[in-house]
Formats: sequence, structure tokens, C-alpha cells
Amino acid sequence: MIETIVLDVGETIIRDDRYWASWADWLDVSRHTLSAMVGAVVAQGRDNADALGLIRPGIDVAAEYRAREAAGQGEYLDDSDLYDDVRPALSMLRSAGLRVVVAGNQSSRAGELLRGLDLPADLIVTSGEWGVAKPQAAFFQRVLEVAQAAPQAVVYVGDHPANDVFPAKAAGLRVAHLRRGPLGHLWADAPEVVAAADWRIDTLIELAEVVKS
Repeated sequence: MIETIVLDVGETIIRDDRYWASWADWLDVSRHTLSAMVGAVVAQGRDNADALGLIRPGIDVAAEYRAREAAGQGEYLDDSDLYDDVRPALSMLRSAGLRVVVAGNQSSRAGELLRGLDLPADLIVTSGEWGVAKPQAAFFQRVLEVAQAAPQAVVYVGDHPANDVFPAKAAGLRVAHLRRGPLGHLWADAPEVVAAADWRIDTLIELAEVVKS
């Protein structure tokens, strides 16, 4: 019986459009160019953040984050960054009596911004706040702690095979692979993803059926 749903952030509940557009503007390249670089590293099975290094070799991403904040061009989120199914799906899950947690690889600042959106979730936390990030096993141990349920009663939902599907499964959680964003679409039918995921979904609304199964 499923008791807790834990959701990734980027390309699961939040569109990454603004994120990459802001980086392109900061690095003074066209948004199309950076978008293409993100696609290239995704296709190679690399972290999408590697695209920044292709644009500016040797970039210190942490230092650039600080410089952007100092220049008034730091992270920002509002309701327009949410996928349309997020609020109704999360509300539906809570109404069904499930604990809803949002936990992904984002900065501490992103955690503050997400909580400011007043989402229907019991807890929102980020890797920056925990000091440990996916795909590390320690991240999913923290997920289990905040899920407040046994591993087999927890479903982790995400688009990224290497960061979401495989490590969550290795931690004993059940997994819903979301076909959303570049990674979600590109790897949706990969045999190893199909084998690892307990469910494969196209929208968060489909989690209602996951809960029943």
C-alpha cells in the first residue's frame, strides 16, 4: 500500500525553460545555443549542467551563481514555472490521504522559492539544504526519513533515469518514471528504464492510478 509520494523538481513539477534561458543570457550566448548544448549532453547520458562547461570551459558554477545573485540575476520562480498538472495532482494525492514530499537537486534558494509558491505538499526540501545530492544513496536515505514510511510504501517520481529511477530503485523505493522534459522523453523507452520503473507516466494526474495499484 502506497503511503507517500516523493517528487523530483526540475522537469517534474517545474519547467526548466526560465532556468536555462537565464544562464544563456548570463553567459551571453543565444538561448537556442545553450538549449542545443543541453540536448547534446543529455543524449550522451551526461548531467545537463555539463552544457555550461561546453559554453565556457572551466566555469566555476558555484562562483557564477554568487555573481548572478550579486548582480540581481539570481534564481527566480513563480506559478508560470509550474507544469499545469502540478497543483491539481498534488491536491488530489493529499485528498487521498497520502503524504506528499517534493525533494530534488536544487539550491537552498530554490527551496525557499518553491515553498513560497504554497504548493499542496507536506514538505519541500532540496539537495542544497540537505548537503547531499542525487544520485548519492545518502540522498535517498534522507528521502526515506522524511517520507515517514517503509521503502515499499514510497513512490519516487522523476524524469531522470540516472538521478531518479535507478538510485531510487536501488534504495528500495518504488519508482514512477515521468515522460517529461528532454531526459524523460529521450530515455522513456530505454530497456533499462522500462525494467527499473514500476510505472511509466506522461502526466502527474496519472499518479491517481499508481496509488490504486
